[in-house]
Amino acid sequence: MSSTPDRPPLKWSTQFDVLPLEATPPLRGDKIILPPSALEQLLSAATVTISNISQPATANFDPYNPYSFAAERHAREQMVEQQQNLPHPLTFRLVNPANGRIVFAGIREFSAAENVVGLSPFLRQSLGFGGEKGPEEVSGIDHDMEVNRSGVQEADGTFPRLTVHVQEIPKGTYVKLRPLEAGYDPEDWKALLEQYLRDNYTTLTNGEVLAVPAGKEVFRFLVDGLKPNEEAISLVDTDLEVDIEPLNEDQARENLQKLVQKSKRAPGTSEGSSAGGTVDANTNDTGQVRPGEYVDYSLEQWDKGRDLEFELTALDNDKDVDLFVSPFGANHRSKPREEEFVFGDFSSRATKRVKIRHTNADLDNAEALWVSVRGYGESDQDAQGQAPLQYNFRVSSIDGLSISNQDDTTMNDDEPIGPDEERCTNCHQAVPKRTMFLHQNFCLRNNILCPHCHLVYQKSSSEWQNHWHCPHDSFHGNTLSSHTKHDSLMHTSRPCPSCDYEAANTPDLAHHRTTTCPGKLILCQFCHLQVPQQGSEDPSSDSAEVILSGLTPHELSDGARTTECHICSKIVRLRDMSTHLKHHDLQRLSRSKPRLCGNVNCGRTLDGVNKGGEVKVKGPRNDLGVCDVCFGPLYVTMYDPDGKALRRRVERKYLTQLLTGCGQSWCRNGYCKTGRRNIGMAAESQSMSSKEALAMIKPILEGLKEGNVPMHFCTDEASQKRRSLAEMVAAEGDQSRKGKAKERQNMTENSGYEPEWCVASLEATGGDLDKARGWLRDFAPTRAEAAK
Repeated sequence: MSSTPDRPPLKWSTQFDVLPLEATPPLRGDKIILPPSALEQLLSAATVTISNISQPATANFDPYNPYSFAAERHAREQMVEQQQNLPHPLTFRLVNPANGRIVFAGIREFSAAENVVGLSPFLRQSLGFGGEKGPEEVSGIDHDMEVNRSGVQEADGTFPRLTVHVQEIPKGTYVKLRPLEAGYDPEDWKALLEQYLRDNYTTLTNGEVLAVPAGKEVFRFLVDGLKPNEEAISLVDTDLEVDIEPLNEDQARENLQKLVQKSKRAPGTSEGSSAGGTVDANTNDTGQVRPGEYVDYSLEQWDKGRDLEFELTALDNDKDVDLFVSPFGANHRSKPREEEFVFGDFSSRATKRVKIRHTNADLDNAEALWVSVRGYGESDQDAQGQAPLQYNFRVSSIDGLSISNQDDTTMNDDEPIGPDEERCTNCHQAVPKRTMFLHQNFCLRNNILCPHCHLVYQKSSSEWQNHWHCPHDSFHGNTLSSHTKHDSLMHTSRPCPSCDYEAANTPDLAHHRTTTCPGKLILCQFCHLQVPQQGSEDPSSDSAEVILSGLTPHELSDGARTTECHICSKIVRLRDMSTHLKHHDLQRLSRSKPRLCGNVNCGRTLDGVNKGGEVKVKGPRNDLGVCDVCFGPLYVTMYDPDGKALRRRVERKYLTQLLTGCGQSWCRNGYCKTGRRNIGMAAESQSMSSKEALAMIKPILEGLKEGNVPMHFCTDEASQKRRSLAEMVAAEGDQSRKGKAKERQNMTENSGYEPEWCVASLEATGGDLDKARGWLRDFAPTRAEAAK
């Protein structure tokens, strides 16, 4: 970022002591930390005086009076503004005075102790303060002067010094990178390089070496060209063109050869490993895998009530393949590998088996099962020239009672023998009695019985010569490679690549990485991202809060964010939302059914409901059992203990409806002249006499004495429409209940809702059908739930 014309370039420099590596906070990329006093000095150096030239002259200024100029000048001086404006991004030029190395860096924070500066490992290496070679030595540039590479105190008790200059650099448009090793595939590092630079770097300096980690592999690149500034560029808010060129012609030819060889060994080719893919519970397939590589399978559908058995057999007796299985779900996202698997068999047997019971807790909430076949190779160099290993892979779904853990190679002395047979004392085989003498002579002369595993070998065979038993456990084998493999996997400590845990052996490391390791990948149920289960600021996995909540440390921290409940509009933490919704569900199931208006044409309840699902059940409001809106035209302030006056008013209302009509085009009331014409019950010219009307309403008037007769009053259009929609929604549940017997056994939402709840939902939502369905799901019990 270059300085703008209205702001002069910022100038500031000073010297600091380099903080030892063990005392430096974790820093990544090209980040440094400076003391707070450095920020104060930068703000002081960045103070810019700006005069407001557009300010109009004062009222007393007279351009024709020379004596008023002094007063006007003094008034304008009072209007001068001072601004403290630091450039963005804030970049620094670091110089090691001991060897003259220069590198540019970005600021992390101003939190270091006074007179010291903290450097990231990358900057320590680039400036010559680290234990590894600097970028100039890697690229072939030598320095004659001696430098301090320890990053600790000198012999006289002082720390190495570093000169820090603030310097603005332009945004980069182009960078040329040269791989330091041949064989880099752009498909492997292109996305990694983009993300690594975005997350860790503010600047790029010409001549420095970038080390981009990619799992166990590290891609190293030399920065060999920059534009528009040849010395350094800024990577913030810019589009950067990246050009990759070989370091020299020999590397280019070697790189091309490695890429050609890699394409020949690509998965799915004749010289490469099998492509893997999706399998089912009855798979029986053959494949091949190169030593040191993996073939991944995915089992997505299987009978959850039956056990699973995975069987892997090497078709070449002198070759070794391993079998690893891991569930795939929200709590486990990584494919099974040697250092990260849940189930596995890497013994020396030719046939590997993994048997998983359907009651295993690791299968809970598993979306699929990932199976990996690994071709064992003692070293990567030996594996390069070896041919692919052939294998047979089988998956079967079995009953739980058929699972047996008996070793196929173990001899069973308890097997019954015939009456004419006896068991050889050397090989323990059943031999006819008449040939026992000859058999024992031959057997004792040629065969030998292992006293530990009770297996019989020929004395002159290579299997017996290489036969071994581990003194620490029950494993055994017949080859030197299997002994080496066993010692490497079972009796060699392994550090965890994601934390400081030191595992006793490979199974211990795999168990750690699939359970409590902070770097274990999960799918967070709150941010819906694939993240490590424990970050640097998250609580420990063995804390009481994490254990009691049943969440991972990341989910516990991320779940502390709040959101609004869509039902009650209260602010609730994300991790408490499931419990909060269960309370709403209990309230939904315990709600009393609302009372409908006694008017069959009215779409209201007697007591009213709100959008929050609250139903206020009150006592009877009138003798007709209708809502206040329908009862309004019949209300009078007079004493009527017997209800005779009320029945006369009801009679007059019915006569008015039948003889005159309401005159509304939407009316569908069968006790109204207009409504009868709208629904086709009466012709346009047909009119009803008073005698016919009285006979029609007489049953209603007689039923008023008992108080349980429905009313047929004309109502407004919105209320009548809501009643029709409510009857339609209630009928949907009635139709679903008329299905087959098996469908009726699983009645949940399809069992529908009672008409009272349907009317209440439309009343609360103002007649919106979609919102009414949502209101029913949130606040109303279904017919099946209400019947329990």
